[in-house]
Amino acid sequence: MKSIFDAVSQECSKLVTHHYSTSFSLATKMLAPSIRGDIYNIYGFVRFADEIVDSFHDYDKLFLLNKFEEDLKDALKHKISLNPILNSFQHTFHKYNIPLHLVTSFLKSMRMDLKKGISLTDSQYKEYIYGSADVVGLMCLMVFVKGDKIEYEKLKLSAMALGSAFQKVNFLRDLKTDFEELNRTYFPNTNLQNLTEEEKNKIVDEIKADFKLGYSGIVHLPREAKFGVYTAYRYYFKLLKKLQETPSTKIIRTRIRVSNPQKIGLLVNSYINYKLKLV
Repeated sequence: MKSIFDAVSQECSKLVTHHYSTSFSLATKMLAPSIRGDIYNIYGFVRFADEIVDSFHDYDKLFLLNKFEEDLKDALKHKISLNPILNSFQHTFHKYNIPLHLVTSFLKSMRMDLKKGISLTDSQYKEYIYGSADVVGLMCLMVFVKGDKIEYEKLKLSAMALGSAFQKVNFLRDLKTDFEELNRTYFPNTNLQNLTEEEKNKIVDEIKADFKLGYSGIVHLPREAKFGVYTAYRYYFKLLKKLQETPSTKIIRTRIRVSNPQKIGLLVNSYINYKLKLV
């Protein structure tokens, strides 16, 4: 039965989320059940595309990404795919009328990651952030507002800013891995071999501005989405503070983390603020 296949497909996307990101998985669990599965479906899709360009070093990444994109096009056209991740994503894509250009922009940024020794200019950096992060925030926003285009337009800029903030925090946290293992430098005009406090603080200030705009949208999200998104916001903002307090010389040598006890504390505090309607 097709319904069983669809249910299995969505369970696969949920499994991908749980295995690849404990923090995102935790935040997604805080969403209402009515929208939780669709966020899993979006995450599964973007995670698999990202894995192709980031992890499959012993394989032809271009071939795999081309095949993945071809299968995606077929899934969106025919509303079914034997790839369970793409099958679950096409379901959410059609359910909320997610604009196709968001998906196209995302895949364009993934293709930028195929280039060896990537070092972005200011304009390329903005384009990459939009395609790899902002559009993911916009896809999720379409789910949060249940496809309401008027509400979507109201919250669009804040959703993009929050997506940017999350991605830039990831970049700052993963400087060592991106530079040493993948030979990538995402932040323009930054010498990762000798990252200074001034350069680090400039990046931190940029991210804080994104968080400020992102938070202005969180307070206007529907109740089904607010707690989950606020939880993710608190986690990433905490991670940013830890990065700010860490010497730049250590950031390029070590991957900074938020401990599990700290995550639990953030969750409890976020829940209290949510229930007291302080957010």
